[in-house]
Amino acid sequence: MAEHGEANIDGKLAAEFAVPSHAEEVKKQMSAFAERHGAAGRRVVLITSGGTKVPLESRTVRFLDNFSSGRRGASSAEYFLDSGYAVIFLHRHRSLYPYTRLYSGINILDTLQVQHEDGASSSSCGQVVVNQQALPNIAKVLKRYQEVKEEGFLLPIEFSTLSEYLHLLKAAAQALSTIGSRAMFYLAAAVSDFYIPASDMPEHKIQSSNGPLQISMKMVPKILSPLVKDWAPQAFVISFKLETDPSILLDKARRALDTYRHQAVVANVLDTRRGYVVVVTPDTQAELILTDEDVNKGAEIEDQIVSNLTAAHSQFITKDA
Repeated sequence: MAEHGEANIDGKLAAEFAVPSHAEEVKKQMSAFAERHGAAGRRVVLITSGGTKVPLESRTVRFLDNFSSGRRGASSAEYFLDSGYAVIFLHRHRSLYPYTRLYSGINILDTLQVQHEDGASSSSCGQVVVNQQALPNIAKVLKRYQEVKEEGFLLPIEFSTLSEYLHLLKAAAQALSTIGSRAMFYLAAAVSDFYIPASDMPEHKIQSSNGPLQISMKMVPKILSPLVKDWAPQAFVISFKLETDPSILLDKARRALDTYRHQAVVANVLDTRRGYVVVVTPDTQAELILTDEDVNKGAEIEDQIVSNLTAAHSQFITKDA
């Protein structure tokens, strides 16, 4: 029987957030992925990445977005894969993606050249070759990506709107519940705290001729609570806390742990998030820092985050055994 909290969330999701048409098919894919890797004794991490989009009109022209390129989620996915995890990558459409993220600022056409055989017409198609200087380490990165793909260690799932995210996260939690403590949830997506119910949304584009825009938004249901308590109660769950005011950050991280009873919060401040985070657990607090030397070597803070959390996950599994 569903717990009261789960029933409330289920009712709210069903009433106010449209179920994606592909939700059941995606759930089957995630279940099969979890069962296959679970049977092999492998850990599986669900990574959420990117921001969520909240429409302002039913026939959406305008929307509110959350600040996130998906950089942390995409880079973390690579480090989890290198640590032996299978990864379900629940990411915002067009956000950064593992491996290709390294070349996100490069115009791909500037890295390609057409070579013609001697005597061939310049109008012939020729052979397309890659300028490897324009794509640093492309051979190494491509080889690793192909290994991950061929071994079936990465399952990408896209979302765009807040509604899609909420329903697909629930489906993922239910799919991963079958492997117990070997499942990890790494909830790095920037999820909106506010939304406009479909019943309150205008059907057509909001007209500027109507004057200044006034919007009343509702609070998004806290899906972390049923995830931890009901949907995947044996899993190792990490949430993220981003603030612009460092003086409130750690207090809010500890309050989240007290409220939701999950295993860890990765706390970071907007201006320093790429070089400094604090991993907060009920019993510990670990500062992770990139030094100038680390930066010069091309190191990323996500390497330290994943290393810290995989060690904590190992302890969690041992206690559960």
